[in-house]
Amino acid sequence: MTRIDDTPPAWDERTQLTTFLDYARGTARAKCEGVSEENAHKSLLPGSPLMTMSGVINHLRWVEYYWFQVVFLGEEDRAPMTDEDPDREMRIAVDFPLAQLLDEYAEQSARYRELVAGHGLGEQAQRAIRNGLLVDLRWILHHLIEETARHNGHLDILREMLDGTTGY
Repeated sequence: MTRIDDTPPAWDERTQLTTFLDYARGTARAKCEGVSEENAHKSLLPGSPLMTMSGVINHLRWVEYYWFQVVFLGEEDRAPMTDEDPDREMRIAVDFPLAQLLDEYAEQSARYRELVAGHGLGEQAQRAIRNGLLVDLRWILHHLIEETARHNGHLDILREMLDGTTGY
């Protein structure tokens, strides 16, 4: 499994935050290395039937889309999730090859890296979050680090259950 470095090349706040987000993203991709297409779409948890390797990757992709494009930039929400099917991004992941989902996630991550580089950490989002507060880019980065790291734990468990692979 590819080991990703979490040590930032500089110690300013922006570099630390973006390094940790990239580290978490890279870890998610590394957890998927070598997994078969069949296993990528296999559901293992009876209580969470949508929790598949491909489902988690697709979820991470759409979570970043939501926070950067919808909340921060204020764009129209075009995500596949709906009030009637809030987990649709995980459900439809079985319709796509894992490699495609990983490529789209990587391409999107590169675009968001540029977006973050072009805005101040204290810049306020265009849309309020659930509780009505307007968060800033710094908060969004912290949230995405937390969200991605939490789902990396799910990927760890799924991968070990699928084929016994453990690792960083």
